[in-house]
Amino acid sequence: MKKFKAFRSDLKFIKNTSGKRELDDLSLVAAYQNSGDLEVLGELYNRYMHLVYGVCFGYFKDEEQSKDAVMQIFEELVKKLRIHQVQNFKSWLHVLTRNHCLMALRKSSKNPTVTLEENFVENDDFVHLDIDDTKETQLTIMEKCMETLSEEQRKSVDLFYLQEKCYKEVADMTGYDILKVKSYIQNGKRNLKICIEKNSGQ
Repeated sequence: MKKFKAFRSDLKFIKNTSGKRELDDLSLVAAYQNSGDLEVLGELYNRYMHLVYGVCFGYFKDEEQSKDAVMQIFEELVKKLRIHQVQNFKSWLHVLTRNHCLMALRKSSKNPTVTLEENFVENDDFVHLDIDDTKETQLTIMEKCMETLSEEQRKSVDLFYLQEKCYKEVADMTGYDILKVKSYIQNGKRNLKICIEKNSGQ
């Protein structure tokens, strides 16, 4: 499989020499699924590669690790895009990217289990998410459910549980009052549980 090694140093993939988007995303998806042509996939990925890198850097806080992750995600696309039905490539790629980052953090963490109960004792009847035992489809459900939360809840839950920030750090990063942060986390967690259970058929 072609590795696109040059990408590791300069974050560049195949360029559209015309400088124009001659095909929309779904047309390129269809073209790649029919042909398996990596140049087609490279053209499609190049449109969103900077966004993928931004998401990766947000999780890893490390330039080289983020560059490696973007290349690894491209290699995942080589296989996954051939078999998945994709209606919105940008959204699907975003989910794939965040899942990749979460799994990478889990593997490198001293405590590989990431749960929504950690550091939160006000209520113990909320959802318990064990990323270590969660398959990709369940991570996708979690990602979709995160998008249903209000902006305040989503930011607070993401920073507190997935990026392991404390209440004060969440408040400092978002500008929210610390009491509101705790409320956003509690309510966001409750809403997340309801959504996940609904979409998991529990």
